[in-house]
This record gives sequence, C-alpha cells and structure tokens, in this order.
Amino acid sequence: MYLKEFEIRWDDVDANRHLRNSAYIDYMSHTRMSFFSEKGFGQRHLAEMNLGPVALYERMYYFKEAFPGKPLRVSLQLKGLSEEGTFFEFVHNFYDHKGKNLGRCEMLGAWIDLKERKLVPLPKEFYSFLDGIDKTDDFKTLTKEDTRKHGQFPKELQ
Repeated sequence: MYLKEFEIRWDDVDANRHLRNSAYIDYMSHTRMSFFSEKGFGQRHLAEMNLGPVALYERMYYFKEAFPGKPLRVSLQLKGLSEEGTFFEFVHNFYDHKGKNLGRCEMLGAWIDLKERKLVPLPKEFYSFLDGIDKTDDFKTLTKEDTRKHGQFPKELQ
C-alpha cells in the first residue's frame, strides 16, 4: 500500500481547529499525483498522452479528528477499474502518527481527452500501470452503471 505523509499546516485547519474537510480532498489528490509521478506518470507524461483525471464523486467518512502538530499519512489503493480503463475507483485511508485510522474516502473518477473533453479508454501502457496498483480486498471491474450506482442524475433548471 502506498502511503504519503503530510504535515498539517495552520491553513489546513478550520474554525474547530481540526483538519478542514476540503484539506482531506487536497491531501488525497496530492497523494495520487505523487504516486503517479514517482512511477513515471506525472503531469508531463499525462499531458503527452493528452489525458486528464476527473473526479465523478468522493465519499468521505470521518472517524476521528486530525489536529496540527503530528504527521498525517494518506494511503492509496485501487478499488475498481473498468475493462478499458476509462473509469477508476480509489480508496484513501487517513492515519495518525500511531497508525490509527482517522477517516476514509472512496473516490470514483474517469479519464478525459483534454482536447475533445470526452471520456476515453486508456493507452495500454497506462492501463497496465493502473491495473498494477495495490488493490483493496473488494476490488471489482467497473462498468458505466457503477458511475450511477448512487442514483444521482442531472436535473436541469426549467
């Protein structure tokens, strides 16, 4: 399992003096991009492939508060991947300096062509890389239907 360590900065804290919810999202995104970069698939490589990741949803669960002064570790595991790689699901766990699990987030995303602004399958090399990430025990092959499993659909203003 990949782990990235963070120092909780004063601007990561909200009025309750604990880690603000949007900081969790920032830490997860940084963890993913750090992992990709360390494995040779950083921003430059993604730009060469004309690919960009988009978040479809992030479901956050909080167990304990996180406070400044002690490091926070964020994990990365693959929970799902579609057959062509268009859709992916990551799980991030948040741990304090003693290894206590403070929170968890399930993040579903997709890959878009940055010029066409449309969902695309992955090049074989990048698909193989994603498929090789440490997987959760409940890993599954995703389908397009998994992107709507929570019953959320657009509702336009009339």
